[in-house]
Amino acid sequence: AQSQVIGIWDDHDYGVNDGNKNYVKKDQSKGLMFDFLGLPKDHVARSRDGAYQSYTFGPAGKKVKIILLDTRYFKDTLEKNPDKNGSRYLPNKSGDVLGFKQWAWLEKELTNSDAQVHLLCSSVQVISKEHNYEKWADYPAARVKLLNLLKKTKAENLFILSGDRHIAEISMLDLGDLAIYEITSSGLTHTWSTLKEEPNEYRVGDIIAKLNFGVLHIDWSGKKPKLTADIRGVNNELYFECQLE
Repeated sequence: AQSQVIGIWDDHDYGVNDGNKNYVKKDQSKGLMFDFLGLPKDHVARSRDGAYQSYTFGPAGKKVKIILLDTRYFKDTLEKNPDKNGSRYLPNKSGDVLGFKQWAWLEKELTNSDAQVHLLCSSVQVISKEHNYEKWADYPAARVKLLNLLKKTKAENLFILSGDRHIAEISMLDLGDLAIYEITSSGLTHTWSTLKEEPNEYRVGDIIAKLNFGVLHIDWSGKKPKLTADIRGVNNELYFECQLE
């Protein structure tokens, strides 16, 4: 009641499992989601293709920009992998995730930002490459394009938030002059309780296969903001805490 609730869809909000640009009711789904979130009727996101949005909170010097990527509306198709023991899909080596207009919008949002912290929200994981389910690594050219854009724009204190997996984990990718953390938290109502191990060369800490939610703490007391990520569960139990630095 006291805070603005914002959000972006993944496949089941979108309307079809592992959905992509070919879903015929994607515009109806977008309107329903925006109505549910209480997005004003005159909001710019209602008048363009896709559901991507951005928001900036806080006063000068303590601004947080949240960028909500739409990884469904424009996403190219994937072919199912005939090898049942491998990844669910074959990589689409030249395929795209965001679409031309969203890429241009994202670059502008990062380049022209005066925020001190940036939270880039992707419904599917960006950093992790080894699991068998939907991920940016299914579109290797698009993943490289995104990482290059983050290096080019150098937005201050950028962190990735993602979900979809029914587990929680934190990953860190070192790009030389840029280290990127990704906090994956999911889900509140469903979890993959039988999953004990899964490869992820970038994981920090353990995989958490329990009902969970994520919390970010921002400490503004120093010369630069310090962020801490929590993975928490039922009764606010702390499962994992990570200093993002």
